[in-house]
Amino acid sequence: MGELAVVAEVADAMLRASKTRHMAQIRFCSSADGTRIAYTSDGSGPPFVRAAFYLNHLELDWQCPVWKPYLYELSRVHTLYRHDMRGFGLSDAECTEQSLDLWVSDLEAVVDAAGLERFPLFGMCHGGAIAIEYAVRHPERVSHLVLFGAYARGQVRRAKTPAEFERRELLVKMVALGWGQDNEAFQQVWPTLLQPSSTLERLRSLAELQRKSSSSANAVRLLRAAGEIDVTGSAPRVKCPTLVFHPREDRAAPFEEGRLLAGLIPGARLVPLDSPNHVLVDDEPAWDEFVKELRAYLPVSASRWNAIDGAVGKLTVRECDVLERIAQGLDNAQIAAHLDLSEKTVRNHITSIFDKLGVENRGQAIVRAREAGIGLRGALA
Repeated sequence: MGELAVVAEVADAMLRASKTRHMAQIRFCSSADGTRIAYTSDGSGPPFVRAAFYLNHLELDWQCPVWKPYLYELSRVHTLYRHDMRGFGLSDAECTEQSLDLWVSDLEAVVDAAGLERFPLFGMCHGGAIAIEYAVRHPERVSHLVLFGAYARGQVRRAKTPAEFERRELLVKMVALGWGQDNEAFQQVWPTLLQPSSTLERLRSLAELQRKSSSSANAVRLLRAAGEIDVTGSAPRVKCPTLVFHPREDRAAPFEEGRLLAGLIPGARLVPLDSPNHVLVDDEPAWDEFVKELRAYLPVSASRWNAIDGAVGKLTVRECDVLERIAQGLDNAQIAAHLDLSEKTVRNHITSIFDKLGVENRGQAIVRAREAGIGLRGALA
């Protein structure tokens, strides 16, 4: 196939993917207590389920530069199923009850409504405890467990001194008084706790998502429930392979909690990440390590990325991301927008890619990318 034909085929794939993305539907199911839970799916391929956690909104997450890299990576070669927590996003807003058991029940309802049989499960922050409980209760369904910045014990359960309890209560009071308010000073507190090395733009996007995702009353109820989490008894009963990622300087969930989970879950492997961010920034070195480990761990992505490594193995993770967008037909400005980079940085990456692949132009790069299976998903909407 000639280069022009390849470019034309890519353009057609982009159009189909764009239409598919815009036609993606948000669906609803009922949890055991009747609460309506909103869920959706992204990408294509075998299923991959993400347990819910706070600061998410099904309609807005793809617009948030903090969450977009995670969504893209988790749906790169899978169909990613995700839902809004009760009281958050598009799920029922008026929820007077929040608990780990209810959150697991919500996940059960989503999985059943989607008709999923067996899948890897991803749990971040307190979503890790939800994922652990689900995996224990449904071992026949969870093939692999991925935990990121998760904890076995909530802040109340792991607090050892009066000062730790006092700090916990201060945070809850701040949320009660400031969540959802148009107060820039408060809006920066929570995002900075999650991503201290972030940019002002990203922090503001998290603050805006925080404001739109739920009410202060729901946020307080969630924090109270999360503080009481204790899965130290359940974790040893996990039967599937488990990979535990944890930033070393995580301010929201201490690194010791990641070590504890890895020690409690039989055969689990801990991957320490050199970062102060509870939520990684996708241009820090720890992000590349996270992506490489995740791709190697998940069976589908491992087989695909092993093939890619054989063809373009000299490229870094970020260069592979840029090459994927080139293969989707995006120009430099669009690539910069999708990856939250400057156009100058994109140009530098492209120069390096062309040099490593031994190609002279975008058409030749697209051919090499397609040979490696890169860019087949089409463009992001």
